[in-house]
Amino acid sequence: MASYNEMADEELVKLYADGDNEAFGYLLLRHKDFIFNHIYSYVKNEDDSNDIFQETFIKVIACIRNRSYNELGKFRYWVLRIAHNLVMDYMRASVSSNLVSAENEDFTLLNNKDISDGNIEDFLIEDQTQSDLLSLVDYLPENQQEIIRLRFYEDKSFKEISEELGCSINTSLGRMRYAILNMRKLAKEKNFIG
Repeated sequence: MASYNEMADEELVKLYADGDNEAFGYLLLRHKDFIFNHIYSYVKNEDDSNDIFQETFIKVIACIRNRSYNELGKFRYWVLRIAHNLVMDYMRASVSSNLVSAENEDFTLLNNKDISDGNIEDFLIEDQTQSDLLSLVDYLPENQQEIIRLRFYEDKSFKEISEELGCSINTSLGRMRYAILNMRKLAKEKNFIG
């Protein structure tokens, strides 16, 4: 008799169906990496991949023991089809578990301000706030106006600002601090804030 390593998959399946458990061990060793890697390529989670792998081979064992495995196709691709079907079941279950019911009153997705586009009132308020801030900048000393413009409207770093203005980073930071303090004071005086 040939050694298990030399036998074709179909011969090992037949031996296992007849009660030779060692034959199945060789089948498993021969195909486990291929099947596991296929599962993992979809699932991307080792624990879940191991669960699906085990479930795959439980089904394989049941089919062989019930003698419902037919030898029309190659064993590896038959097992792969079982694994792939289980992966698809897993994916469907994952998607459906992430869905939210519209009947769940505790979850008000449509009323969540963080993810909504806002309404016209929000846009008008934001536009007015931007306009008010711009008008306050005009009241600042020239060097503070320049810092605000470079930092907030041109999105430059304090290092870039200090290089452009020919001053130290500390000087730029100091001017920004005074600009913000002055803008707060002006906003109170002009009743922009309560």
